Amino acid sequence: MPNKSPKKNTSLDYKSSGVDVEAGYKLVNSIKPFVEKTKRKEIMSGLGSFSAMSKLPSNIKNPVLVTCTDGVGTKIEIARKMNNFGSVGKDLVAMCVNDLVTCGAEPFLFLDYYVTDSLKVKTAASVIEGIAKGCEEANCSLVGGETAEHPNSFPENSFDLAGFAVGAVDEKKIIGKNGCIAGDYLIGIESSGVHSNGFSLIRKLIEDKNIPLSASLGNMSLGEVLLIPTKIYVKQILELAKKIEIQSISHITGGGFFENIPRMMANETEIKIEFNFNDWPSKKIFNWIKSEGDVSDHNMLSTFNCGIGMVIAVKEKDVDAASSLLDSMKLTNKVLGEVSKNKGNKASIEIV
Repeated sequence: MPNKSPKKNTSLDYKSSGVDVEAGYKLVNSIKPFVEKTKRKEIMSGLGSFSAMSKLPSNIKNPVLVTCTDGVGTKIEIARKMNNFGSVGKDLVAMCVNDLVTCGAEPFLFLDYYVTDSLKVKTAASVIEGIAKGCEEANCSLVGGETAEHPNSFPENSFDLAGFAVGAVDEKKIIGKNGCIAGDYLIGIESSGVHSNGFSLIRKLIEDKNIPLSASLGNMSLGEVLLIPTKIYVKQILELAKKIEIQSISHITGGGFFENIPRMMANETEIKIEFNFNDWPSKKIFNWIKSEGDVSDHNMLSTFNCGIGMVIAVKEKDVDAASSLLDSMKLTNKVLGEVSKNKGNKASIEIV
């Protein structure tokens, strides 16, 4: 009888299905040192537990928990093309904790979700190191997260991110419960650049005009300018709130001025803002987008922060003190205008 050929081994395992658990273990070990640096005294568990435990911050007398979640959008695609991933990790933290601090909350916990087609330990570690650095800057503990491989579900070497932040604020010190009112003044505070919104428009502009990310923009490349991390305002806003009665705060993100500034205002109020792109340190990138893409002022101001990352509202008597304190923090700032009454039900904004 002829010899039978040996049967092929057709048994499956997780790795042959596209999920490399060993890479996951390597990632956890590689990120432990910089995650450990973010640990606050309230944290009661270590990295790798099934869940994270924390006491509430002892400096907050009547704590109200505040939560939020966010991502960084298609800025990730710029990071991928530049092979520079740490900045988007910091962006992720900034997008969440800046939202938290608008009500006066102190962030103290952060978790991330990282999903990719096939886990590249070096790339993921770079992103998470950026997250840890952002958490350090915001005095927030990175207590855990999820790293997921979705084989055949993402383009090769692609990934996405989501962040989740928890903070607390004293119930008697919540900022902006009812929004600012007529007679209050709005002060704009500088952004570091584009931050993490509007990148679909930027990417279309770059692709349509075949502009390389290596193109010069001042003393940096276009790609480097676009990857400047989102400014984290937590320490400055919390410090300001100890000395000035802030009426409300807006984090200028997706939707720009027209979407976000009315959210900090009471109903039946309006404000007219005289805006000039050249008043702000990050003017170069926004003037470039406006010019290269032939983007109207209205579309710029409804898409991008245009140089202003945060807006605070204060009473007239506190304007000078607030501006001086922001100056001492080396934050460019400018009074945007006075809030007034209107006859409509909703808050409204006009930019001239």
